[in-house]
Amino acid sequence: MRSLKRIVPHSVRKSLNRTVRKYRFRMRYATADFRSLPNFIIIGAMKTGTTCLFSCLVQHPQILKCFRKEVHFFDNYFDRGIKWYRAHFPLARRIGAGHITGEASPLYILNPLVPERISRLLSDVKLIAILRNPVERAISHYFMEVRAKKERLPVMEAFQEEENRLQEILRTRDFTNSVYIHASYKKRGIYHEQLARYLQFFPRRQLLVLKSEEFFKEPKNVIRRVFEFLEVDESFEVADIRPRNVGSGKTRVDAQVYAYLSDFFRPHNQSLYELLGEDFDWS
Repeated sequence: MRSLKRIVPHSVRKSLNRTVRKYRFRMRYATADFRSLPNFIIIGAMKTGTTCLFSCLVQHPQILKCFRKEVHFFDNYFDRGIKWYRAHFPLARRIGAGHITGEASPLYILNPLVPERISRLLSDVKLIAILRNPVERAISHYFMEVRAKKERLPVMEAFQEEENRLQEILRTRDFTNSVYIHASYKKRGIYHEQLARYLQFFPRRQLLVLKSEEFFKEPKNVIRRVFEFLEVDESFEVADIRPRNVGSGKTRVDAQVYAYLSDFFRPHNQSLYELLGEDFDWS
């Protein structure tokens, strides 16, 4: 007997899945007042391993999954209100007795409006940032946009034109603008500015900063640190630590591109090390 995938056309399956998701969300929205808010949020950054980290965390029996990893409430959907946000999380009666829940929206670290919004609603939430060498992160980001056909400039030109592209957006504070989202290759790597905004609203003890390179080199040690930070059983062994959302199609990048980005990020990296009191050794 042929599988449903062979019998039912892809377009029909896609439509049915969309209908089911809408129905399930309506049911959760109807019970939103009885649902929890997150105990932790992975705030970013993009192309650093947030998807893999979140997947590892929700394998823990004390960490209950939200219904969508990237809720994007505090950047894209803030006007939908707290009830809409609650609808994405488990029922409150399931939280407690050692259980927690959380979400991961990598754009939260980039949007300057987000830290204050989170603090007003979730003053005690624990925040996790995972950072990657900004040179490698920017290049990975660029090729992701090329694959998605959202970037047509050559790699060096895209990096050099970024300030011109973002100038008007930053002036008008249009932080949901698609150009700001897709062409902020260097902007996303100025980590000290992004984390300093959070530290204006949250004490340092509520922010855990991880190094992406360390996470992929020694994932078990890093995951254990996160479990300790979240105050769940740190002895739990995660079974599946496979990388997620790994990009493909990256081509050779000239040495001058690396040199340009390294020169750009050097002072910003130094400011990050001073802010955190830790040297990430990004050359």
